[in-house]
Amino acid sequence: MPSSAFRRTALAAAALALPVSWVARAAWGLPTALGAHPHQLRPTVTGSPQFAGGRFHNRMETPVLPPASARRGLLRQMHDQRHVGLPAGPVPLARPELPEEAGELAVTWFGHSSALLEIDGARVLVDPVWGERVSPSPLIGPTRLHPVPVPFEALPQVDAVLISHDHYDHLDLPTVRKIVREQAAVFVVPLGIGVHLRRWGVPADRVVEMDWDQSTTVGPLTLTCTEARHFSGRFFSRNTTLWSSWVIAGPRHRVFFGGDTGYTPAFAEIGARLGPFDLTLMPIGAYNEAWKAMHMDPEEAVRAHGDLGGRMLLPVHWATFNLAFHRWAEPVERLLAAAGASGTRIVIPLPGQRIDVLDAPPLSDWWSTVGSAAGRPDEEPGRPAPVSSRPEHRRE
Repeated sequence: MPSSAFRRTALAAAALALPVSWVARAAWGLPTALGAHPHQLRPTVTGSPQFAGGRFHNRMETPVLPPASARRGLLRQMHDQRHVGLPAGPVPLARPELPEEAGELAVTWFGHSSALLEIDGARVLVDPVWGERVSPSPLIGPTRLHPVPVPFEALPQVDAVLISHDHYDHLDLPTVRKIVREQAAVFVVPLGIGVHLRRWGVPADRVVEMDWDQSTTVGPLTLTCTEARHFSGRFFSRNTTLWSSWVIAGPRHRVFFGGDTGYTPAFAEIGARLGPFDLTLMPIGAYNEAWKAMHMDPEEAVRAHGDLGGRMLLPVHWATFNLAFHRWAEPVERLLAAAGASGTRIVIPLPGQRIDVLDAPPLSDWWSTVGSAAGRPDEEPGRPAPVSSRPEHRRE
């Protein structure tokens, strides 16, 4: 019979093994997910006018960190308000009806910044994220607030995949691997991101890297890498790859994809040179005073849309991941007010809904039914409803 000392030792070893096992699982695949090392990036990025002193820079001053006076308040927000961005109920999903042949001008929004564009008979997939967690770790980091509306394997073949920058909520390793297996499309990316892709097994002939103001053609489309005001980095190294917005121009229609950006006067220049645009996809969520220079709020998104000469605005970068401290529905509520004041035409699809831009449906308020967890009168501010009280996600 084991001695009491032996049992104590065995119990202690078992107790220690649990956290060690959890840490090992949390770190599984971490080196690969981080992407290429800065030294591997240097040959590709060094010649860019945006690259100096070992990193990329915005063309206008853009502080990465909030002022010292604001940091204590930001830390308090992270502790006290981390649950504010949750929805109060399930986010409804649509079953996309994707035609065999691409349309003249249509968009299917899958949530956050992921969308499928149909322009003049060609298809472009932008910032596709099908992963459950936007993080290098399978156990740590923001998880989805709603399921993916459609399995990746159900997508039709696309002509190009556009990536705006290397943050995990825009460049997702599991999705990249799905694209390599399921699609034949070329990846069109800002400088440096191609090095990540090649390290992850994307064939070199399926990668096109570009600097701001450079263009390439894919089928009938001209894809132009345009300026954005943001930053990059998948771990401690910051700004080793470029970030961008994109112009997708066909023979008859033009679309602007904002990616992830703060407001910049460059939008007016882009609009004058490459616009006007039949559709703009503009980020409206994850804003905060602490990082105002790098993330637009809804009012700035409407202003940028006007600068670009946009005809219809579709909001992205909201609803799918809890990345800031505003209420879940607040971005779209503020967008509606700003658009109403300026006369801006907007469309707000359900995740998974396909919109024919040339025959857009009237607005249907689906977000108010979902509500924001922080806005529920029966909940303590900043606290989510218990998970067990939330009904299953439904499809429209």
